[in-house]
Amino acid sequence: MEHLRKTSRYNQQFFRDWGGPGPLFFGVIAVVFMVAALWLAFTKTIPFDSPGYQVKATFSNAINIALKSPVRISGINVGEVTEVEGSGDNTVVTFTVDGEGRPVREDAAARIRPRLFLEGNWFIDLDPGTPEAEEIPDEGMIPVSRTSTSVQIDQIVTTLQTPQRAELQRLLSGLGTGLNSEPTPAQDLTFEPFVKGLTGGEALNFSYRKGETAARGTAVVNAALLGKQPHDLGNLLRGLSRVSGTLNEREGDLIGLINNLRIVTGALAAEQGNLQSTIRLLGPTLQTARRSLTSLNDSLPAVRGFAVASTPGLNEVPRTIRVVTPYTDQLKPLLTERELGGLAKLIKQGAPSSAESLNSTLQLLPELQDYGLCVSGNLVPTGQQVIQDGAHGNGQSAQREFLYAAVNVAGESQSFDGNGPYLRIQPGGGPLDIKTDDPNATLPTDKVLYGGAEAPPQGTSPVLSGMPPLNGDQPCYTQDVPDLNGPAAGPGPPNPEVYTP
Repeated sequence: MEHLRKTSRYNQQFFRDWGGPGPLFFGVIAVVFMVAALWLAFTKTIPFDSPGYQVKATFSNAINIALKSPVRISGINVGEVTEVEGSGDNTVVTFTVDGEGRPVREDAAARIRPRLFLEGNWFIDLDPGTPEAEEIPDEGMIPVSRTSTSVQIDQIVTTLQTPQRAELQRLLSGLGTGLNSEPTPAQDLTFEPFVKGLTGGEALNFSYRKGETAARGTAVVNAALLGKQPHDLGNLLRGLSRVSGTLNEREGDLIGLINNLRIVTGALAAEQGNLQSTIRLLGPTLQTARRSLTSLNDSLPAVRGFAVASTPGLNEVPRTIRVVTPYTDQLKPLLTERELGGLAKLIKQGAPSSAESLNSTLQLLPELQDYGLCVSGNLVPTGQQVIQDGAHGNGQSAQREFLYAAVNVAGESQSFDGNGPYLRIQPGGGPLDIKTDDPNATLPTDKVLYGGAEAPPQGTSPVLSGMPPLNGDQPCYTQDVPDLNGPAAGPGPPNPEVYTP
């Protein structure tokens, strides 16, 4: 309380010493008030205040629009133009939109239209867009493809200058000629029968008689154009607007497309004969293609199964490539001249001799086959037989006895000296004289051989009957197996026999 009393006494002393506001103070207040009033009167805006939600639109021609021009949606003011600035050949107009006009969608469209005669000036007619689109952000842009400007009568008059009016006159003259001239016989060949010989105007009058049917069909078409759901036609028109705007932006590409289309149609016209043949054959081709596609569709499940089954193998292909890469790296040096290349040259040099050897081998193989059949079918069975010669037999097969004989022959030459092995012969003899014939004797006196023996010979096995006949045209394997115990096996008469002088 004491502090408040001191402060109050200080303030009273200050105002007592100052003496109150003078004329200068009230003059400054009056000047500030007048400046604020003039600002509000001329600009009609409060300084340092945000204009609110704003949208920008790019127009190809916005010369008629001005600041403060109203922005309307369905005839209701929802904002005003705040800024107009140039952007190359176009003009960017910035305007506000209050809460009644929001939201403004990204597919919104804007058009500059004249106000009523009594209103004067122009305004921006804003289409806020469809509910499906997103709202344009603050300071968002409506592109030039979705803006337009109303055409005025002076623009039409300015466009129709002397050359254009002359072209229009020629057009109207040609139209009158076309409606009033009678067709030539050559032209009649291309017309329908019910309009042959009629002028263009008469043909049009004839078509009017069908107007009721055409109008009924047109009404059906117009009803179909309205769509099945509300706003279908509006959405169609907005879509066409976007398409036409895009085409307008890509004018150069569109010109190129038209030129290419002209070239293509010219080429088709030049090849119309081949084109007609192609179209004539298109029907059978489509039938064949339909059958082929049906078969292809039937094979797709198997192909799909094959693809599924092949997937693990295909997954292993990269790993296989990594594993095979070292082998291929080693294979490259192997294929050089020093390795397989030189070997290939040697093989090339030896190939003719090898071919001759193979040819001779092919001729030898049948002989070897006959020889093998003879050994397996005749010689081996013969060697496996056991000669039955009573007490003189040993019960072994003939082939074993042959081997025993070979061993005995080898045994007679076992001893040797420094000159090599020598033959040991044990001479025979006895008190009994024997004789035998010598078939190889050359002299008559040498046809009989004489010797001595300890005992008289009992018989001969096998019987000596000379060599059997040899037929070289018959294969060995086709002959019967010899019987070593047959009639010719003996024993036969003694030979040699006892000699009695």
